[in-house]
Amino acid sequence: MHITVLQAALIALSYYLAQGPWLMGLGFFTLYRPLVAGLVVGVILGNPVQGTIIGATINLIYLGFISAGGALPGDPALAGHVATALALTSGLDPQAALALAVPIGLLGTLIWFVRMTVDSLFVHLADRYAEQGSTAGVSFANVVPPQILLFIISFVPVFLAVLYGPPAVQSAINLLGASVLHVLIVIGGMMPAVGIAMNLRAIGKPATMPFFLLGFVLVMYLKLDIIAVAILGGITAIVINQVTESRGGNADGIAG
Repeated sequence: MHITVLQAALIALSYYLAQGPWLMGLGFFTLYRPLVAGLVVGVILGNPVQGTIIGATINLIYLGFISAGGALPGDPALAGHVATALALTSGLDPQAALALAVPIGLLGTLIWFVRMTVDSLFVHLADRYAEQGSTAGVSFANVVPPQILLFIISFVPVFLAVLYGPPAVQSAINLLGASVLHVLIVIGGMMPAVGIAMNLRAIGKPATMPFFLLGFVLVMYLKLDIIAVAILGGITAIVINQVTESRGGNADGIAG
């Protein structure tokens, strides 16, 4: 499949929006997830079904994803956008796409650290504007330079990788042969176990296990749809959080 400049630009823009604030903060909860990124990339490349399948497969690795204390173990958004695009344009199996997603996600940490490091300079710029009593200057320092930086370090690499990456991937596949590709598929098939294990580790805590068992009973015995169970779970979490806050405590014990 040949990818056009416009398609590469749209995929790169989607990755930028996943990192930026322009979707009212929803980018982190939608485009940042490989499942949604795979759907978007699939729509752009004209194969939404296969794109969603690849994105969902990659998403399994990041089921237990969490970024704490400024550390980023991997970049799900970069893996979802670039690996899905490369897999679709190169005709790769979803399991083989996982073998691409892991190193691509790790490369995303470089983008993250560059962003955090350079953004710290803009904080000092905002401080200087604050000392001058310029609210417009503070707003400028917090929005314009950081977003220009983010656009450069997110849009440009993804655009180039998606536009020029597929031929390189296809050449590598042809060079490696079917046996090596089969090994990559087997390794990729093992990767979701890591994400599932991390998720089960969080679920297995004493404070969260009752909710897991409750969801299991609702689905298996009361035959409720999983979406209905998810809605009930969200409502329960909100109620518990409100009760905890009203008592002057926090929900850390429940959240894990």
